[in-house]
This record gives sequence, C-alpha cells and structure tokens, in this order.
Amino acid sequence: MRKILIVIDMQNDFIDGSLGTKEAVGIVEDVKKKILTYDKRDVFATMDTHKENYLDTQEGKNLPVSHCIENTEGWELNNEIAGLIYPENVFKKPTFGSVELAKKISEIAKEGEIEIELVGLCTDICVVSNALLLKAFLPETKISVDSACCAGVTVEKHNAALETLRSCQVNIE
Repeated sequence: MRKILIVIDMQNDFIDGSLGTKEAVGIVEDVKKKILTYDKRDVFATMDTHKENYLDTQEGKNLPVSHCIENTEGWELNNEIAGLIYPENVFKKPTFGSVELAKKISEIAKEGEIEIELVGLCTDICVVSNALLLKAFLPETKISVDSACCAGVTVEKHNAALETLRSCQVNIE
C-alpha cells in the first residue's frame, strides 16, 4: 500500500504573514516531522497562488486581504518545509482546491492501492476543499487528516471543518 502525504498551503502568508495565526506557527514543526516519515516521492504540496489583481477577484472581494501573490515572500513555502518536497510535486492553485493535484493522485491510484493523508492550512478552507475534492475523485480510497498538523482561521472554524470532514467519511487523526 502506497501512502501519500499532501501538504496544503504551508506558505509564509498563512503561517506568520498577512493571514498568519499563532496556531499556524505552532504546527510548522509537527508538519516537518510528519513529512520526514514519508518517502519523499510520495509527498505532494499545494500553493495558494494569486495575481496582483487578487482584490478584484470574487475571493478577494470576500476576503479583502492580499496574500500569496505569486513570486512574493508571502507566497513562498515555509523555508523549513520547502526543501523537504520535490519541486515537481508542488501544485500551484488559484482557488481553494487543486483539480490538477486530484488528477495526479488519481493517476497514482491506478498503479495500486493508496492511502492519502492531508496536513496544512487552513483546515476550514483549503484543507477541507482538497480532502473533499480527493474524496470525489477517489471515493473508495482511505483519506485522513491529521488534526494536530492543521490550523484553521480560528480554533472554532478548525473544529467545525473537522466535523464536516468526519461527516464526509474522511478520517480524523
């Protein structure tokens, strides 16, 4: 059984930048340790990626905080984590979920049975979106989220997202 780890949006803006939280800062070391337990070829990551016109987009109008503008320091993966993931396993995404990542993981699943674990930021937005997207692509694949390696916009939203994931048959570790 091949075990896949997906690291969601461990970018500077979500950790200690424009949308950072103390909870996000607090998971960095645990995420790093988690990555090191996986075969490097089986670790994938997403990067929230926006353009300069972010504030003019639908998302920008609903969340009017510039963040993860491509090629800025805030857009970059956290330094401690970036070197642990092959560049070809990193997927830029302009929205909450990555269809390209789901397609890639679906291709891997055709080679043999897999399990998927997700960690990262933010539990209530991009982690839940990617977990449910993967569940839609691979409904019979075991998908789990390590709650200790995730942080939400708030603690309450983190916990609400975990309940939503449980309801959708994603295992919470």
